[in-house]
Amino acid sequence: MAGIPIAVDIMGGDYAPEAIIQGAAAALDSFGDAYYLFLVGKPELITDSLRSIGKLDHPQLEIVEAPDHIAMGDHPINAVRNKPKASINVAVDLVKKKRARGVFSAGNTGAAVGSSYLKMHMLPGLERPCIATVLPHEHGNFVLLDAGATVDCSAHNLAQFAVMGDIYARTVLKRKEPRVGILSNGTEVGKGNYLTTEAFKLLRDVESMNFIGNVEGHHLFAGEVDVVVCDGFLGNVVLKCSEQIAKSMGQMLKQQLMKKLFWKLGALLSRGAFKEFKQRLDPTEVGGAPLLGVNGTCVIGHGNSNPKAVKNGIHAVGELISQDVNDAIVEQIHHYGLDNLLGTR
Repeated sequence: MAGIPIAVDIMGGDYAPEAIIQGAAAALDSFGDAYYLFLVGKPELITDSLRSIGKLDHPQLEIVEAPDHIAMGDHPINAVRNKPKASINVAVDLVKKKRARGVFSAGNTGAAVGSSYLKMHMLPGLERPCIATVLPHEHGNFVLLDAGATVDCSAHNLAQFAVMGDIYARTVLKRKEPRVGILSNGTEVGKGNYLTTEAFKLLRDVESMNFIGNVEGHHLFAGEVDVVVCDGFLGNVVLKCSEQIAKSMGQMLKQQLMKKLFWKLGALLSRGAFKEFKQRLDPTEVGGAPLLGVNGTCVIGHGNSNPKAVKNGIHAVGELISQDVNDAIVEQIHHYGLDNLLGTR
């Protein structure tokens, strides 16, 4: 078997299975034999789609049967437990059994988190997983975590998220000294609620981490922080708001430019700039968000992922594996001197 073996949840996503299969094929076209893909889902659907795009006999593809799937509206944990043959469960099982090294899914986020947590378990010493989402700011991008995996957190959890976010920013985003901050309602020491103030106490004396303290919402997109730490409830609200604001601002600008002829001409002349700006905001460029902390690799794509997003999401799985992010998380805990934060409280 050549290439990094990755399990792909073919049945997950608004445009599954066609968009997922097309994205998997695009990943092989773009990255050659870097990846070996297990396509997990209903064999007849996968076979028909592969045949239609001329990829049925591709040597880097293998079909794995999963007769069931978890819908977007299903209760995540109940579905994970009651549907053992669902595509996300079968895909994660491939990682658990070490046939695959990672999994990509654009399906039910809670199901992907729950299945990974229950089957892969956590890395040594870590308590809860977190979703690390990369978002754009004025000068590049930043990492927001947790974006929805762990809604109810302890201060201990937030401290661990900070460690994982710091390592992710260093290894994947190549930041030498990422600025790590806790999302709060003020920058002053003591601002925030019990959760954030206790997490602040745990992180303020960590000399080898560039912890800058509390950050407010307006700091995120101004480029003043590289790693933003919060609980999964707040993080998911920030993520969903930012996605819709970007869409709405684009529509509002378009409506305004169409009001006068000269503005229309200006928009036409600026078409290249608008295209590049749109690409900076396009989530398909990233492909998905890693679920950090689990003892395996899982990237969760947006529910409306198109083939391009799927291709980039699969590549994101490969990058996490090739960069040894999980090993770095475990190893760097000692470097950070945060062993006391891991394990029992």
